[in-house]
Amino acid sequence: MGGQACVFYGAAQVSKDVDFLILAEKENFDRLLASLDFLQAKRIAIPPFDPDALAKGHAVHFRCQAPVVEGLRIDIMTKLRDLDDFEKLWQRRTVFSDPSGTEFHLLSVPDLVSAKKTQRSKDWPVIEALVGIHFEENHSNPMPEWISFWLSEARSPELLLDLAARFPSEAAAMAATRPLLALAITPDLPRLREALDAEVRAEQEKDRIYWEPLKREMEEFRRAERAAS
Repeated sequence: MGGQACVFYGAAQVSKDVDFLILAEKENFDRLLASLDFLQAKRIAIPPFDPDALAKGHAVHFRCQAPVVEGLRIDIMTKLRDLDDFEKLWQRRTVFSDPSGTEFHLLSVPDLVSAKKTQRSKDWPVIEALVGIHFEENHSNPMPEWISFWLSEARSPELLLDLAARFPSEAAAMAATRPLLALAITPDLPRLREALDAEVRAEQEKDRIYWEPLKREMEEFRRAERAAS
């Protein structure tokens, strides 16, 4: 669901860890624990590996110690900000297979774009790349939901101008929910760039507000671990 998924889609060159979104059910946790044991994965940070903590939106971090994967970090989550529950995300997933037949199940591009809307500046060029790649691969035979996705999430001013010219009626209809589309229709490139920057800042603030109570809870976890030790 993170950087490795972006690598699969061609929107990133490398990622140093693997992020997983898992189904929050006991049987699945048991299977996960067995896999972590096989990888000799040890928890390396707060919070504790607790389904209740995961259900609130926390991530649990592990470092692998088994041969071949030694040093690899694994992050586990069961909930993502502003995204649907696991079952719906699973239905929309993308599946890649390697030459051996091993399957890799990834968040769909639209869901991955939503997941990457964080406070981190480095995530926003990745979002731009994900949308651009999806457009390049599908623009010759666009589906209505893809047009809506491109108009909703495109971050490049040049791509937005192209989209507004290609799909003028859809762009006009969606301008009510994404006002900067009106600047792509006009077009007004300088103001469009300013509006895109403002949109990023607003999303970053949403992410900050979402994580604020979780950060406070992390401090409580740290105090509890220090007291226990």
